[in-house]
Amino acid sequence: MLTDEEAAALGAVDEAAVGRTLLGLLAIPSVTGSAAESELQHHLAGRLERLGLDVDLWSMDLPALLADPDFPGMEVPREEAWGLVGHTAGGDADGPALVLQGHVDVVPPGDPAAWEGDPFVPRVTGDVVHGCGACDMKAGLVAHLAALAAVRAAGVRLRGRVAVHFVVGEEDGGIGAFGTLRRGHRGDACVITEPTAGTLITANAGALTFRITVPGKAAHGSSREAGVSAIDAYLPLHSALARLETVRNAGPSPLMAEYPIPYALSVGTLHSGDWASSVPDLLVAEGRLGVRLGEDPADARAELERCVADACAADPWLRDRPATVSWTGGQFASGGLPEGHPLRDVVRDACTDANGWAARPRERGAPYGSDLRLYAGAGIPTLQFGPGDIRVAHSAEERVSVGEVVAVARALVLTVLRTVGTR
Repeated sequence: MLTDEEAAALGAVDEAAVGRTLLGLLAIPSVTGSAAESELQHHLAGRLERLGLDVDLWSMDLPALLADPDFPGMEVPREEAWGLVGHTAGGDADGPALVLQGHVDVVPPGDPAAWEGDPFVPRVTGDVVHGCGACDMKAGLVAHLAALAAVRAAGVRLRGRVAVHFVVGEEDGGIGAFGTLRRGHRGDACVITEPTAGTLITANAGALTFRITVPGKAAHGSSREAGVSAIDAYLPLHSALARLETVRNAGPSPLMAEYPIPYALSVGTLHSGDWASSVPDLLVAEGRLGVRLGEDPADARAELERCVADACAADPWLRDRPATVSWTGGQFASGGLPEGHPLRDVVRDACTDANGWAARPRERGAPYGSDLRLYAGAGIPTLQFGPGDIRVAHSAEERVSVGEVVAVARALVLTVLRTVGTR
């Protein structure tokens, strides 16, 4: 049964406005670390102000954040980073506080020829919007805005407070969430609208970016026997990493059991050689190491380092000149909602009551890192529930259904009302 206030707020969710807002946000090419990322933060600050929220928009102190011993890493150079938090006005200072969180940055679109048109000119086919960042995660930002607009339009007075955290840099480590939490913005619970394909994500695996530097010995290509190719020297390491992945994925948590590889270990780039007729004397491999739920990242790093060291010790060339491992870029720990925390059932019931029993979400974990681990690490119970499917994110197939954005917005409306209460 819905209360009169809940029914009024659900009735105020504006589907047409959801579509217009999504198209507007997609047209801002907010690639992580770019000027457009900052542009979108300022654009969203105006939207939050028009919704009647008290807004904190600030330029983050990058040197101070980078010097923090807990800094989560960064993969792209940036000259600035803007934080943005909006708070609902009024409400009891000691009342419950709910955080609605989302990141504004998107990954680069890649090969333009792979897209049907400009990746930052959204394309609409029926109910579906295509574009870079459509589901990861501008649809989630729109769901937050739509939910707040509906509560406001219905004239509902909240007993507690709602805070909207719009953050930069999630795609390259989490500097936005890290800086927002360091500024003192907190809450009693948090919902992140990452794309979850109709499920509740209550735990995230972690991901650690690594670099392996492999030495070789240069020689002219016509007398390659006089040298040692760094490419050939790397091959036993690659095989050892594959074996390590198998070991690390034995017996995963039930939350991760549906994934073929819950904790993937992948090498994403290989760089070697500078001349076609020379034997390459150096290879640099970069990749990501999946972190198990509840695993200390330091233990995961140590396991990979031992794997590389053992492979080098067994190789005639690398035994005396071993490869080196360094940790660069994003460093995502795992994170999760505390077992038994009521936020899971609140969001699940809100989705069911707002959209019908067929929409009732099941619970699972996710094999990728996100800002969830930073909020969970700060003691804020957090889960992910948002529109879109992560399987099309970061690709030329990225898209989202407007109806799904509306359904998530409706679930958020009830989550807000049932979490912070009404007067």
